[in-house]
Amino acid sequence: MVSAEHPWTLHVVRPTSDVARVELTGAWRKQDRVPDTSEVWHDLQTGPVQRLTFDTSRVTEWDSSLVTFARKVLEEAKTRGIEGDRAGLPEGAQRLLHLAEAVPPRQTGSARSKSSWLANLGVWATAKWDETVAGLDFLGEGILALVALLRRRARFRIADLLTVIQDCGPRALGIVSLISFLIGLILGFVGAVQLEQFGASIYVANLVAVAMTREIGCIMTAIVMAGRTGAAFAAQLGTMTTNQEIDALSTMGISPMEFLVLPRMLALILMMPLLTIYADLVGILGGAVVGVGMLGLGPTEYYEQTRDAVSLTSFFIGVSKSVVFGVLVALVGCLRGMQSGRSAAAVGLAATSAVVTSIVFIIVVDGIFAVILNVLHL
Repeated sequence: MVSAEHPWTLHVVRPTSDVARVELTGAWRKQDRVPDTSEVWHDLQTGPVQRLTFDTSRVTEWDSSLVTFARKVLEEAKTRGIEGDRAGLPEGAQRLLHLAEAVPPRQTGSARSKSSWLANLGVWATAKWDETVAGLDFLGEGILALVALLRRRARFRIADLLTVIQDCGPRALGIVSLISFLIGLILGFVGAVQLEQFGASIYVANLVAVAMTREIGCIMTAIVMAGRTGAAFAAQLGTMTTNQEIDALSTMGISPMEFLVLPRMLALILMMPLLTIYADLVGILGGAVVGVGMLGLGPTEYYEQTRDAVSLTSFFIGVSKSVVFGVLVALVGCLRGMQSGRSAAAVGLAATSAVVTSIVFIIVVDGIFAVILNVLHL
């Protein structure tokens, strides 16, 4: 095949009855529109062929288009049961063909065959089971780290603990104050609308006080800390995973659980009860704004109702929940960070997963608390 429009030529000759030779000449480059492989097989319709060879001795220059052309011809020859001989190709092209055959083609999502719903369900269940096992294993390691701390064998830096405490405590007061005050206002408004119908506006103080100390204060504080601190833990440890810093700690014989996770868990165990108590007070103050400012209740009257409504049992229930929520937020954030992939996108996904998982666990655990306390009549 000769074309005046292109700097290349293609001929298929038959030196013997069972051998075909593909002769290539000229320049074989992408910009010159190299021929389709069908031209080769069009010229081989004259008789059966057992062996296919190449002759590129008169090729002046070539690029990846020649390699692509030769590979397609060889693959078609293999499909037709014809032996392909690449010895006549340029040495560089032969090496590239060898590399192309050594590396299998990458399977993309569009190329994958569709699995049945049962197979997809099995894959999902297996992944969730592995995730559950990994979470329980991480929880066990966290408990062992706490035991090592009680035995004074845990290794971490006090400076790291104080830094995390500062970040989890004083620096979180602003957002906790805002959320708690607004929640107290909302509870006060809801109670005022309903209780005014029965002339019982005074009990707005009871509603806000019990709700904040027993449920809302600890839950909202935990959710705020999950979005603020849990995501930060996941991002920090995810970045350390990407930079192989956690691998370096393990190589040096330092437990990442004790050195990285334990200070963060201790910080939230210490700060969550204090933040919850603070949130309770600010929420009660928000309810007082509604009770005193809108319903005409006196400050002393509102205070006396609040004091009578809140019992030590309700107070300690809320504080106890906050400790458990703090452990959950710390463990989930650290777990997602240490499970993070080694890329910037993976770190972002780890932070997002930490927030979502923490909030789900907080609600689930609070529901378990509600059932247990109801059974115990508390």
